[in-house]
Amino acid sequence: MIPINCFAAETRLIFAWQPSPARSNCPMPTPKKAATPKNALSKPVQPDAALAAVVGKDPLPRTELTKRLWEYVRKHELQDPKDKRSIRADEKLLAVFNGKKVVSMFEMTKLVNGHLV
Repeated sequence: MIPINCFAAETRLIFAWQPSPARSNCPMPTPKKAATPKNALSKPVQPDAALAAVVGKDPLPRTELTKRLWEYVRKHELQDPKDKRSIRADEKLLAVFNGKKVVSMFEMTKLVNGHLV
């Protein structure tokens, strides 16, 4: 049976021990700086005239451009009530959708990319 006092003394010695600075061959790692996002979604893009009529003429990141496009669709109730994946085009969106009257939400992003300068 090990006395409790003996065990406590051993743990204090273990935790108190530190290697000497002369023996340390491995340098401390330098903290890394936070990386700035450099993806294509955060870079501003310029919409052409047809798309500018819907989202505005100022350069926007793609994420903000998509948000404004969806705001326009919801405001003007252009989403098909039976099939929510379909977007019905009004006169402004006909130019963006290359003359198609109904497009899917997935096809919409493809067509919008063609109208970025």
